[in-house]
Amino acid sequence: MDTGFVVAVDVGGTCTDCVVFRPGEPLRIGKSLSTPPDFAHGVMDAVRSAALSMGLELEALLGETALFLHGSTVVDNALLTKEGAPTGLVTTAGFEDTLLMTRGAYGRWSGQPEEVIKHPVATDRPSPLVPRTRIFGVRERVDKNGEVLETLDEPSVEAAVGALLRQGVRAVAVCLLWSFRNPAHERRVREIIRRMDATVEVSISSEVAPVPGEYERSSTTVINAYAAGVTRAYLEELSKLLSRARYGGELLVMQGYGGLVPVAEAAKRPVGMIECGPAAGMIGARFLGDVLGDADIIAADMGGTTFKVGVISGGELDYAREPLVDRYHYIAAKLELVSIGAGGGSIVTIEPHTRRPKVGPRSAGSRPGPVCYGRGGAEPTLTDVAAIIGYMDPRTFLGGALPLDIEAARRVFEHKVARPLGMEVEEAAIGIYRIACAQLSDLVRSVTVERGLDPREFVLHAFGGSCGLFAGAFARELGIERVLIPFTASVNCAFGMVTADVVHNYAVVQPVAAPVAAESINGILQPMAEQALRQLAAEGFAPEAVRLKWAVDLRYRRQVHQVTTPLRLSGSAVSGLPVTEEAAQRLLNDFEQLYEMRYGRGSAFRAAGIELVTFRLTASGLMRRPDSRPEPSGSEDATAAQMGERAIFVESASGLRPARTYDFARLRPGNRVPGPAVVHSAITTLVVPAGQRAHMDGYRNLVLTAG
Repeated sequence: MDTGFVVAVDVGGTCTDCVVFRPGEPLRIGKSLSTPPDFAHGVMDAVRSAALSMGLELEALLGETALFLHGSTVVDNALLTKEGAPTGLVTTAGFEDTLLMTRGAYGRWSGQPEEVIKHPVATDRPSPLVPRTRIFGVRERVDKNGEVLETLDEPSVEAAVGALLRQGVRAVAVCLLWSFRNPAHERRVREIIRRMDATVEVSISSEVAPVPGEYERSSTTVINAYAAGVTRAYLEELSKLLSRARYGGELLVMQGYGGLVPVAEAAKRPVGMIECGPAAGMIGARFLGDVLGDADIIAADMGGTTFKVGVISGGELDYAREPLVDRYHYIAAKLELVSIGAGGGSIVTIEPHTRRPKVGPRSAGSRPGPVCYGRGGAEPTLTDVAAIIGYMDPRTFLGGALPLDIEAARRVFEHKVARPLGMEVEEAAIGIYRIACAQLSDLVRSVTVERGLDPREFVLHAFGGSCGLFAGAFARELGIERVLIPFTASVNCAFGMVTADVVHNYAVVQPVAAPVAAESINGILQPMAEQALRQLAAEGFAPEAVRLKWAVDLRYRRQVHQVTTPLRLSGSAVSGLPVTEEAAQRLLNDFEQLYEMRYGRGSAFRAAGIELVTFRLTASGLMRRPDSRPEPSGSEDATAAQMGERAIFVESASGLRPARTYDFARLRPGNRVPGPAVVHSAITTLVVPAGQRAHMDGYRNLVLTAG
């Protein structure tokens, strides 16, 4: 492994990205269009693209590859398109409607856009992944302490499973009351299902989501079962293609919490793969921030379909409190990211009633894609807008492999947008560009200003294939003084994977009232540490390559909502254990500080009593990292990288004006590019607005600043 290549591939809605590295060698990049519905073939195309850039055949590269890392939208796609398996749910008798009730009124509007929430009477719950006719209750009961009050009635299980099989169900979720305290009944139900039909996918809540929260636990288990068949088939197909191309190493799969797991584990728990690509991008942004000394980062990712934003504050990643996917709640550790349907492929339309232009959320994706791709697209997109206002070079897109038809983009845009608005083509395109920038800056405000953070105190990392077209403009509107466009900007999610670690999460629900003796806490944590160390050792990690981080979910007595609080330990062992009395007291103090940060100053009230509910462990096996040694800086003169000059949109001139264009590949560390200008690479386009300038740093990142 020490001398082989590490290959990472991320599948996006429009493009599939690849990064290749080996210690002592520069990063290599590959990119191809995604190939729905057979995304695995697009993965191989992206690796082939990287291999060609290295002067190798696909098989030669994979033959020398020690590790293959992968992130995919396969689970997200199955949920968004409702193409998962016909799924049933087996639950405790009397709780059959838990999934359908969601969380009361909150389930009606959670995940809805603001214009819908304004009319609450018109809202409704999302259509369930499992209809009521495929939900069956079975006789059994376990109490909150894990004691069996009523033994599992196996004939009722057999009857329920038989009814589900007659309805054509191919996946079954099992979620019984308090099963996370005693999973015996759920495991027995799984045995019965497999005896009756071994081909049915089975997910049990005590393994998928072993934590309190009856609705969320049910929803998570259903999502897992619903996507399991699609995910398993996809990963098996990818494994076969890799094997045929001479790859014989391990396949690790990215998770939404920012870690990697073996492919077998990912196949069993597909819910962990939701939004894994953007999570990898956040990990990559943090790694780059560590290298450059930036602890406060706004990470913005704009590809072909969406614009996603996450915040790194003080070097720490934030985790979602109530994760949602297509309005379905689930319980899983996931990095906090917010998104809107605004990407390079977002379709521009005119609303029929208001006659106002609208960007997204529909996307042209990669097939047919934007009109200018010349692949059958008939709807104008943001990429077409960028082409019309001069930001796209028809000769350099995807290294010249896909010449752009800008005239076709103009014709469609004129017919469907400009003429209905009574405007000239360039005028209307400029207006759409400004609307898109406003939408992007609004989303950044929602994750900074609305949470008490000042975006002017952060550096903006702009990545994704499309973000460089807009970052300078919306950063200026937000008052952000420095924008970093990484060398790996358009493949940053793939880059994030090669900076990620193998990570496993563990949780034990053991409610205890404070004050709690340190000895009692150690009794709960020690078995978790032993399990984690065994698992990582089996995966080849020596003790010095292991890191354990502890946290506890706490709440005030009789409250429902909990606050996850890091448990700060100072032990010399790998695990950090044992917990001292001082650390136990510090945990309570930290909880109250976090509580007041979330709910307001003065909201903490220790006299109400504090409960420790769930004990959590994040266990990491440290992976190799790409080299991070800067190149020496040279001349500021970027003349050698100039490609020519053409008319582009310049905001200060409110129209198109001549500007220089540059070849990213010919820029060198130290070179400075004054705006207005456009920098083209084979895989992305970077716009330098007037009044700003870009310089290339020693890591070949472009840094936009005022000047």
